[in-house]
Amino acid sequence: MDQAITKVKVLVEALEWIRRFRDRYVVVKLGGSALEEPESVKRCLADVVFMEAVGMRPILVHGGGKAINRSVAEAGIEPRFVQGRRYTDEKTLEIATRVLTEEICETLVDLIKTQGGRAVGLHVNEQPVLEGKKLTLQDADGEPIDLGRVGYVTGIREDVLHSVCRGGVIPVLPSIAVDPEGGSLNVNADTAAAAIAALIGAEKLVFLSDVPGIFLDKSDPSTLVPHLTVRRCRDLIADGTIATGMVPKVEAALDALEVGVGKVHIIDANIPHSLLLEIYSDKGIGTEIVR
Repeated sequence: MDQAITKVKVLVEALEWIRRFRDRYVVVKLGGSALEEPESVKRCLADVVFMEAVGMRPILVHGGGKAINRSVAEAGIEPRFVQGRRYTDEKTLEIATRVLTEEICETLVDLIKTQGGRAVGLHVNEQPVLEGKKLTLQDADGEPIDLGRVGYVTGIREDVLHSVCRGGVIPVLPSIAVDPEGGSLNVNADTAAAAIAALIGAEKLVFLSDVPGIFLDKSDPSTLVPHLTVRRCRDLIADGTIATGMVPKVEAALDALEVGVGKVHIIDANIPHSLLLEIYSDKGIGTEIVR
């Protein structure tokens, strides 16, 4: 009986959040090391299926850098870096597109279906949704830096996403955009997810990572910060507390918040059902960032 009562209490606690987020969009980004753990991926997708079943409208965005790197290496292509950023030539783009759309995306769609959900891959080989432009940076002298077929998201096919989500189907989007000429562009998955969240007016943007959140001291787990504001995040980036690979993720999150996304969450995909714990409980488990 005690076990049954505990279950009921959990459901009652979740009910408030289920009501609050019904019919709201939430963009979930899955990538990095999180994609390398099959059991973690299955649990995360089970959470996404649950979210759709109780009325949320999840949009799943994924990268796949490690899988792409392996395929590029197998093809005998030497990586080229410009100002610390990977250059994407046509052959590398072809490999990246194949890995993201034909391997990772199809696998995620199939896994969602095996867990009772409905899903569809929306990408350049099926139904393009992400619109983009070529990304050009500047060096210290103000000269343009050519990164090849690297881009950023400038727009989305909102009509397609709305139609899919309203039909009870979970859209799965690889981080490949289409430029105005119809060519493909390799896009950073974090920035792609943030752009989609901003353009669709998402209630939440969730980064499923391989770390529990943002720490004030990486060597001390007790310094995990559960709640941060945009201003505080900018201070932590400036003083080096938020560093290396977490910087572009957090900067993408801040950009999304500035244009109306409700909250951004950074959580550990390896914690069982971390997505549900963060969204549908009174006490989350990762770091949430708000305006």
